[in-house]
Amino acid sequence: MTRPPLEVADIVRAQGNRFIHDHCRWVHWTHRKVLQAIARCRTAALGGHRDHCPRCGYETISYNSCRDPHCPKCQNGARDRWVAARQNELLAVAYVHVVFTLPHHLSPLVLQNKKLLYDLLFRASAETLLEVAADPQHLGAEIGFLSVLHSWGQNLLHHPHVHCLIPAGGLSPDGRRWVHPRYDFFLPVPVLRRVFRGKFIDGLKRRFRQGQLTFAGTLQPLENEKAFRAFLRPPFRQNWVVYAKPPFGGPQHVLGYLARYTHRVAIANQRLVAFDGERVTFRWKDYAHGNKKRMMTLSASEFLRRFLLHVLPLGFVRIRSFGFLANRRRAQLLPLCQQLLQQDPQPHPSISAASTAKPAVFHCPKCDTAMLVGEKLSALTLWQLTLTRPHLDSS
Repeated sequence: MTRPPLEVADIVRAQGNRFIHDHCRWVHWTHRKVLQAIARCRTAALGGHRDHCPRCGYETISYNSCRDPHCPKCQNGARDRWVAARQNELLAVAYVHVVFTLPHHLSPLVLQNKKLLYDLLFRASAETLLEVAADPQHLGAEIGFLSVLHSWGQNLLHHPHVHCLIPAGGLSPDGRRWVHPRYDFFLPVPVLRRVFRGKFIDGLKRRFRQGQLTFAGTLQPLENEKAFRAFLRPPFRQNWVVYAKPPFGGPQHVLGYLARYTHRVAIANQRLVAFDGERVTFRWKDYAHGNKKRMMTLSASEFLRRFLLHVLPLGFVRIRSFGFLANRRRAQLLPLCQQLLQQDPQPHPSISAASTAKPAVFHCPKCDTAMLVGEKLSALTLWQLTLTRPHLDSS
């Protein structure tokens, strides 16, 4: 586990306090909490533990992680544990990846109502998939799927969308057979677009009537119903972006594919290129021009502003399951799906041992043996060790 030459934490430590001071009028306590956690992550401030190698006896000090869901360094372990727990939920069918994206026109409203409208995005996209799949003209079955919220684009600007990973097929209405898709594209994208747009706009109007939406700053005029309806006309008249990728291989590919999406944060440390104390340069893919790889340079203040756009409301769940994979129904319906697929199998290989998600493990730098965690060390103990051993070996 080698440390990247540049981390988001380096930028936060150098410019975080200045950023908070300059933007104190809108920086929320949740933003401060995230910045503090990232700055302290894997430092002596959070304590640590002594690791030792059972083979060669090498010892080192490891600092604790902050475990904040927005921290780029804390997601690998959480992702590995989560993906491993999903292994028994895989079905021996191809999987489909569908992405639902909100129009840029709605971003200012969504940013002021994150919890409410991110939840609406989950609900509208899930209801769209369930409704279209249940239609006998398309599939005529109940499907189950996983949805993951991402709120960013490659340039770190606000770009809310959900990734849905769906086993291709579903349960028949009577629950007695597995219904395989009749089309290569699984469900028709033009229909998904129209239904999704209608459900989200209807949900916005309903929440407006119930007085649940917040309008601040430049959006304050939208408190007037006539102005709000005028605001909704442009997105209602345009085609919304719903993208369905071609079905990919069976369950032997799914765990690795899941790992790409479930525990991402706005930007990974590996994308950072340079930081001179004032300006940050990072890599990004320009999807509008053939996924061309480019470099972007921003002031540290603008980089942190964009990063904090993607801080989620406290306690918000960004990975959700629906249909026969919903938490309340999974225990009963998932075994039924697996049983029905054994009776009517598809020509996809079963789950192989190679598909098992292996958790990240710290290996000895001397002999590559898995290190064992020994004595736990408090922040005070680490500070005292630093005083007595200025060149303390730590990872």
